Amino acid sequence: MANSISRSKKTEGPVPQKKSNEPLIKRKPAPHPFLNSEKAHKEILAGVVEKKKFKKLVEDKIIKQLAKYGGITEQEILERMDYYIELEKLQMELVKLQQWVVKEKKRVAIIFEGRDAAGKGGAIRRFSQQIMPRHSKIVALPAPNEVEKGQWYFTRYVKELPNPGTLVFFDRSWYNRAIVEPVMGFCSKEQYEEFMRQVNDFEHMLYENGIILIKFWFSVSQLEQEKRFASREKNPLKNWKLSPVDKKAQKLWKEFSYYKDQMLSRTHTNYAPWVIVRGDNKLHARLESIRYVLNAIDYEGKENAEVSLLPDPNIIGRYYLRNQNLD
Repeated sequence: MANSISRSKKTEGPVPQKKSNEPLIKRKPAPHPFLNSEKAHKEILAGVVEKKKFKKLVEDKIIKQLAKYGGITEQEILERMDYYIELEKLQMELVKLQQWVVKEKKRVAIIFEGRDAAGKGGAIRRFSQQIMPRHSKIVALPAPNEVEKGQWYFTRYVKELPNPGTLVFFDRSWYNRAIVEPVMGFCSKEQYEEFMRQVNDFEHMLYENGIILIKFWFSVSQLEQEKRFASREKNPLKNWKLSPVDKKAQKLWKEFSYYKDQMLSRTHTNYAPWVIVRGDNKLHARLESIRYVLNAIDYEGKENAEVSLLPDPNIIGRYYLRNQNLD
């Protein structure tokens, strides 16, 4: 009896399976939900560049994995990585530029103008990302209040001009009165014409007072603007950017174009020229606008730059009457 019980216990448990000679079927892995977002791509690639392992990782599996799961091509990933590497080098030069501005007590004001969704804000963020916030600021003024409406138009902008040793980035500027306000009916014809008569003299006073003034116009095509509006509307993290003015921008394209042409032709001077940035490709526009500023200012240590400071003339250059803009 005892022997029979012991024999029965030995037979209990899983029965060993025979090894099959059939090959295993390789299943395609399911897409990774995190890697499907544009934010994830940027975060991953930014980390790659910071670790200085670009060449090693190109040979690694990360490129193919991102392309496989993220819905973008290997070429797009490599271009994005090139962008981050170039941006980091240019930002190192911006740090040197700011140190020179602080040391020499210079005053630098950079104006970013353009249609809605032209890429002004993104460019400003790349300018200011790595420099000292104590010696720089971003100015994006709201609509004027009742007191400001009764003041000389330039008053509230004068308050924001750079102090010695400071860089100021204007996310839109006094040029609101040259385009947005007349198109949207926020100012009278008399107010518009008064501004156009005074603005060149105002900027000449800034120039004579020693302020380094750079004026960018970010040019964007109507089709690209429409795509960016649609992207903002779908993205819950960006739909706050859509304002009532933005929603009318496409319908009033011709009106904006008329006042834009008036502004560029009447306020482009040798002491405060307009610089046109072709902005349909945001990455190129950001890099070349930074490069333009670095090339335009003779700061200390510029000769030791490890990156080209010569802006691409196919993307950025001074305004002239017959040049072809995207908008």
